[in-house]
Amino acid sequence: MVPKLLNKIDCPADLKTLKQQELEQLAAEIREELVTTVSANGGHLASNLGAVELTIALHRIFDSPRDKIVWDVGHQAYTHKLLTGRRGRFASLRQYGGLSGFTSRSESEHDPFGAGHASTSISAALGMAIARDLSKDSYNVVAVIGDGAITGGMALEALNQAGHLGSRLVVILNDNGMSISPTVGALARLMGKVRFDRRYHQAKEKSWRILRRFPFSNRLWQASRRVESGVKGLVMPTTLWEELGFAYMGPIDGHNIRELEVALTQARDYRLRPALVHVITTKGKGYLPAEGDAVYFHGVPAKNSSNGEIPTYSEVFAPPCP
Repeated sequence: MVPKLLNKIDCPADLKTLKQQELEQLAAEIREELVTTVSANGGHLASNLGAVELTIALHRIFDSPRDKIVWDVGHQAYTHKLLTGRRGRFASLRQYGGLSGFTSRSESEHDPFGAGHASTSISAALGMAIARDLSKDSYNVVAVIGDGAITGGMALEALNQAGHLGSRLVVILNDNGMSISPTVGALARLMGKVRFDRRYHQAKEKSWRILRRFPFSNRLWQASRRVESGVKGLVMPTTLWEELGFAYMGPIDGHNIRELEVALTQARDYRLRPALVHVITTKGKGYLPAEGDAVYFHGVPAKNSSNGEIPTYSEVFAPPCP
């Protein structure tokens, strides 16, 4: 596949001119670039493959570098690097003198926080949000964190403090059921219930389709939102986030760019309290070997090492995302 669209993306603003079908093509081109580069240089593959659509949507809805996007750990930010002016140097990923395998403040103004360890993004983003408010500025701050990293103590302390302060902050929970290996623990079990139970999300969609047929549908919908949290508590174990002071949005299909953009726009424009957008993704998405063994393909060795040979994207690939 010749990367016709990816070669035209020199900055995030270029994404905003693309049509929906072009975004899907771009996602496929990015996945091929990820597999090609990581198979040659080594690096984190499965986590990056799972975050392609989320990254595209983030850069279409937010305005980096003015808006701050903080990636937890940073090993899932390869697509972010491709879309923020580093495409021409991407072949140097993880090479001496080349691009870092994580986010790096010295590498790009689009990396507001240098990472490499889990559970730090929410506290860093909260600090930026507080600084913004003190300086009476208006930019957005986003923290992207996985379901493994959010179980860390620093992340939970930051959630607690952000909810207490009521700071305008967006947290994206990228939930694929994995860290390096499957996520465990009480919080992981709760998120698992949400991940596999779409009843609330489906009921919400059906309700709106019915209400919009009536006069004053917008007023009816707003009235229904007043009892939403109570209804949600009956069928979905999501009230934890709202008790912490966050407006919960989700679960969202993390491979549907249209759905992601709607949710991210709502979260961006929400002003009453911090928002948490729960995104469900598949680790290794679009590349069958990584989908089948996300643990091995979390981090793979370079292709020229004794055990580093992995199939190319053109040899084994999944159909494009719907």
